[in-house]
Order: sequence, then C-alpha cells, then structure tokens
Amino acid sequence: MWTEIVLAGLIALATLGAFLTTVLPAGAYELAALPGYPPGTIVVSQRQRSLYLVVENGEALRYPVAVGKMGKQWRGVVTVDGKYVAPAWAPPPEVKRAEPWLPDYIPGGSPSNPMGARALTLSGDEYAIHGTNRPDSIGRAASFGCIRMHNRDIVDLFDRVAVGTPVVMLQ
Repeated sequence: MWTEIVLAGLIALATLGAFLTTVLPAGAYELAALPGYPPGTIVVSQRQRSLYLVVENGEALRYPVAVGKMGKQWRGVVTVDGKYVAPAWAPPPEVKRAEPWLPDYIPGGSPSNPMGARALTLSGDEYAIHGTNRPDSIGRAASFGCIRMHNRDIVDLFDRVAVGTPVVMLQ
C-alpha cells in the first residue's frame, strides 16, 4: 500500500515538473504582470535588475540580469540588430582604458570571454544583451552598460526573439 502511495506521489511530481517546464523556460524564474507593452517586446528594469519578455495578455517572462554600473546605465528604446552564437569579443576603448590588462581579442567559446553563450546586439552599436562568464554578477550593477544574463537564460531568450525586436530600457 505505501509503495503504491509513494509511486502515485512520484508520478504526480513528475507530471507537475513536466508541466512547469513547458510553461516556463529553464532560466525564467516567473511569469510577471507587465501591462502596456505589446507581445515580443523586451523590457529591462535596471532598478529591479530584471529583463522581461512580454508574451501575451500583459504577462512577461522575468529573467534576473546584471545591469550597467553607476554612471554606465542608460535609458531609451532600441531594437535587436544582431544575433550571435558564441560571439568573439574585443573590448571597446572605454573598457580597455578602464581595464588595460584585458587582451585585445577573446575568441568565442573561450572561458575568459565575457559575452557568454549568445549575444543580442542592440541598435546604436554600443550595447548588447549577452551571457556571461561571471554568473556571480547577475543581480548587480556590474557592466559598462550591457545587460548580462545567465547563459541558460540568454540561450532561451535568443531562441524567442528576432532581429528587430524592440528593447525598452527603464531606470
């Protein structure tokens, strides 16, 4: 009898787990209310250190992110203008001045590459939403203006958005 109860409980847990993985992607921690934006829009709240992908009916997938350091945060509306898998990275001049020990180029896929598994470049040629080789920075103001995500999260977001996707950067 106990064996049947335990087995029924395990089946119920497995069913619940399968349901949750179809509802939420691996990296998104929750569905959040985010009215006022059309489906497909990315909204970044620097204050909340969260990136939202609006899905439907005023709901959005919420991902934790790292945002720009004090003085490096920005606001506005841009679009995704490029999608890259295992992107290479060359530090921009501002980063190179602040951290002169960095190499001039880091190939994609290198463990020392700060871009992580994927990158979504943003119009304006200055910033990107990308993975990271420093997951401990997620939830902090840590970058030179880019938005950092856990690698599993940027892989999920990358597969959900297209070039041209609007990105709204809020304080």
